[in-house]
Amino acid sequence: MTALSQKALNRALLARQLLLRRESRGVAATVEHLVGMQAQAPNPPYIGLWTRLEHFAPDDLARLILDRQLVRVALMRGTIHLVTAPDCLLLRPLVQPLFDRDLATNPTHGGEHLAGVDLAELATLARTAMAERPRTNGELHTLLGARWPERDPTALVYAARGVLPLVQVPPRGIWGKGGQPTSTTAQAWLGRELDPDPAPDEMVLRYLAAFGPATVRDLQAWSGLTRLVEVTDRLGTRLRQFAGENGATLLDVPDGPRPDPDTPAPPRFIPQWDNLLLSHADRTRVISDEARRAMITRNGQVLGTVLVDGFVRGSWKAESDVLQVNVFRRLSKKDTAAVTREGMRLLGFLAPEAAAPDVRVVEASTLAG
Repeated sequence: MTALSQKALNRALLARQLLLRRESRGVAATVEHLVGMQAQAPNPPYIGLWTRLEHFAPDDLARLILDRQLVRVALMRGTIHLVTAPDCLLLRPLVQPLFDRDLATNPTHGGEHLAGVDLAELATLARTAMAERPRTNGELHTLLGARWPERDPTALVYAARGVLPLVQVPPRGIWGKGGQPTSTTAQAWLGRELDPDPAPDEMVLRYLAAFGPATVRDLQAWSGLTRLVEVTDRLGTRLRQFAGENGATLLDVPDGPRPDPDTPAPPRFIPQWDNLLLSHADRTRVISDEARRAMITRNGQVLGTVLVDGFVRGSWKAESDVLQVNVFRRLSKKDTAAVTREGMRLLGFLAPEAAAPDVRVVEASTLAG
C-alpha cells in the first residue's frame, strides 16, 4: 500500500479545494464540486468563492440564490450549507438520520424538551404554514407555541428544522443585504420533491473527490453520519487505498489529483467556518492541533484563517479599510510580502471603495503552526 505524507495529503486537499490556483469554472459547478459550502453566516461563501475562482463578483453568487439554483439548508453535521438545488434534494434525506439522532438526544432543545410532542403533527403544522409563505423563527415560535404551550417554543422550532428540509430564503444570504432568517420547505421553494431513494455511495465518492484521500472517520466527521464503513466496503474496487503517516487506511477515488508534495502553495485567505477546516477527523493535513484550538473557539466560532505554504499560520479580520493578519510566528520577508499582496486583493473585494486600504501582519503569539 502506497504511503502518503502529511504534506502530500495537504497538497491533495488544496488541489481538490481549488486552493493551489484559482479556477475559471462557474459558481454553481464549484459549489457542486465542493459538495456545498458552509454558510452559517451570509458572507463566508462569497469569500470562499473569491479565494478559489478567477474574476468572481458577489452578484455571480447572489443571482443563483435569487434564481433558486443555489439554496441555504441544514445538511452535513446539522449546519447550514450553500448547495445546488439538486444537491439539496439529494443530500437532505441522506443526512436525516443525524437530525433524528439529534432530536432524540440534544440536551438543550431535544430529548425531554420535546416530550409529548407529536413530531408528525408538528411537521404538518409547520409545513402547512410555510406553504402559504416563508416564515421567520418568531412566526414559527408563535404558531407552534400555541399548539404546545407547555413546551419551549425555541425547542419546537428546532424540531421543525430537524423533521423538515427547511431552506433559508433571500434576502438572507445575499451580499450586502440584511434580514433575519426566514424559512420554507425545500419542496415549496424548489417545486420538487426530495430524492425518494438517495444513494450514499455517490455522496461518499463526491466527498473523496473534494476532500480525499481520507479515512472513514474523516468521512463521518464531515457528514455527521455513522456506519459509513458499510458504504465504503460496498464501493470496494471503486476506491484506491493508501497509508497515512500514522498507519491509518486512506481511501480515495482513482482519478483524484495527488500533486507532488513540493508543489508551491500560494497564500490564501480562508473565510470563517470553511469546510476546509471542518471536514476531517484528523485535520493536521492543513492545521495543527494547537492552531485548531486557537482557531475554533469554545462557543463554536471558527475564525477566518490564513494559509502559508498550504498550512494555517494565523487568523485574519477585516474592519473598514484595514485587514489585520495575526500570525502564530514571524513569517519570512518573502511570505510577509506575499500575504500582504493577497490581503490587498481581499480588501479590494471586501471594500472596493476603501480610501486607504491597509494590511497589517502582526505576530500574535508564539503558537507553533
